[in-house]
Amino acid sequence: MAFSSGGGDGAPMADINIIPLCDIMLVLLIIFMVTAPQVSYPIDIDLPQRSLNPPQNPVEPPEPIRLRIDAGGTIYWNDSPTPVSALRQMMDAEVQRDATNQPTLEIDMSEDAEYGVLAKVLASAKNAHMQKIGFVKK
Repeated sequence: MAFSSGGGDGAPMADINIIPLCDIMLVLLIIFMVTAPQVSYPIDIDLPQRSLNPPQNPVEPPEPIRLRIDAGGTIYWNDSPTPVSALRQMMDAEVQRDATNQPTLEIDMSEDAEYGVLAKVLASAKNAHMQKIGFVKK
């Protein structure tokens, strides 16, 4: 009992068999789905630690320092004109008064002021180790 494939001409079959290809692709997909969650990139986050003994009396923050730079480049420390050379000593004095409870340095700069003056002010604040610096937006 012989079975016939229907062709009878003896030519090789040149069609691509899709079923084994799909089987292999599904197996690869399952392998990638299983191994992909294994690869993770940890992100280090410094979370604050809970204090067992919270502070009894919260410390009031000191008055902020209002530093204004006008269009001419003049610097005003709490509304009194101050030269750039004296800023470092004034900032050092504020930091040394209480290093853990520093006042906020609020910088208000005119739109027409030169950025070089602001760079000098920020350099003085960095050298004085001021930690709280903010910009006032009008």
